[in-house]
Amino acid sequence: MQYYNSIIETIGNTPLIKLNKIFKGIPGTYLAKVEYFNPGNSMKDRMAIKMVEDAEKDGRLKPGGTIIEGTSGNTGMGLALAAVAKGYRCIFTMADKQSQEKINILKAVGAEVVVCPTNVEPDDPRSYYSVARKLNKEIPNSFYPNQYDNLSNTKAHYETTGPEIWKQTDGKITHYVATVGTGGSMCGTATFLKEKNPGIASVGIDTYGSVFKKYKETGIFDENEIYPYLTEGFGEDILPKNVNFDVIDLFIKVTDKDGALMTRRLAKEEGLFVGWSCGSAVHGALEYAREHMKQDDVMVILLPDHGTRYLAKVYNDQWMKDHGFLDTKTFSTKAKDIISSRNGKDSLVTIQPKAKVSDVILMMNREGIDQIPVIENDQFIGSVSASSLLEKMIEDPLLREKVVGDVMDKPMLFVAPDSTLDVLSSLLNKENKAVLIRDESQRVHIITQHDLLRAMTS
Repeated sequence: MQYYNSIIETIGNTPLIKLNKIFKGIPGTYLAKVEYFNPGNSMKDRMAIKMVEDAEKDGRLKPGGTIIEGTSGNTGMGLALAAVAKGYRCIFTMADKQSQEKINILKAVGAEVVVCPTNVEPDDPRSYYSVARKLNKEIPNSFYPNQYDNLSNTKAHYETTGPEIWKQTDGKITHYVATVGTGGSMCGTATFLKEKNPGIASVGIDTYGSVFKKYKETGIFDENEIYPYLTEGFGEDILPKNVNFDVIDLFIKVTDKDGALMTRRLAKEEGLFVGWSCGSAVHGALEYAREHMKQDDVMVILLPDHGTRYLAKVYNDQWMKDHGFLDTKTFSTKAKDIISSRNGKDSLVTIQPKAKVSDVILMMNREGIDQIPVIENDQFIGSVSASSLLEKMIEDPLLREKVVGDVMDKPMLFVAPDSTLDVLSSLLNKENKAVLIRDESQRVHIITQHDLLRAMTS
């Protein structure tokens, strides 16, 4: 009889599938390493089982223990499968931008899920990184794998993904392309392949709002590069230990929209029902291929996960339209166009947290504005708005004598300069009354709902 002893024995040995239509007319051979053939439908199964088994060997994970991890969903699924097979409890923290499908899938395999806010600093106690660490300290006999800095992540791909690709291409691979998040799949695989052939080019795919590309090119960790983005599973606002920039030859950034549209093309044109980051990887690979690939070159593109995680987003026409990803609306104006239309006349008004609330009210009346960012040491730490102050002053008439730092709301979001009116309108709501944007000279500008209305009617 031929059978596996548990689900985790089916991890790995995923197929290479040739991409025929998307790269038509471009020299070279293009092969997708389709990781949804893993039992948890993603490449994260590989590193999840490796982290668990390495922790078992050195005593960090003991029988009856609890696995606690911050995840965008796929690592959680891999860890949950390992937990089911080995008898562990699982608790996962996730950012609230992740799809509901991912949360439901994790719960279906017995995991507990704690949802945390997306738009907070990594060291904020509310972030999904911090909450996972806190739970790890509080719960006895628990193990926090920390996929970002746990080098078992890289090792898993060095031992499995890299050798599989080398064998499947008979050593003929010339280019390897993968998205970079924790860094394990890119760097573990690239390290193995470059040991076999140092001439193999490795191309990392990054997203706008992530720090990787600029850090690779300049060595500078630039917080000005960080702003919210919708794509899930790659790009970071931290530098994980698993990201080895020495084995990544270059980065290409891909927008949320381009990644989403390519994801849908992969399903329709290649029959590959894959996740959002897969579309980003292929879009970036296509950009690279048009400039660099030759007839005898062989490119392998890692496709991380399955489309079931994104049914309510990328594969939902209404969601795509609401975010300006399907060109059914005429609002093509972008955030940078709104700023350009001011002809340099705007000057951002800010206030310090130690200023009195009465000073803010005077400033709003004098400048004719109703929201102001709060800054300290050149950092945007909060915001105040007329409507919020009014609500609070009705409850506490003496509020005007307090300092701004005691009553301010959360900081305004930074948005990408290329954000369309559709995306901006989806971000501006009761909680976010204005957003911020940095121009090419790093000057900060504010965009309000009034700006959107003006842009839509001009």
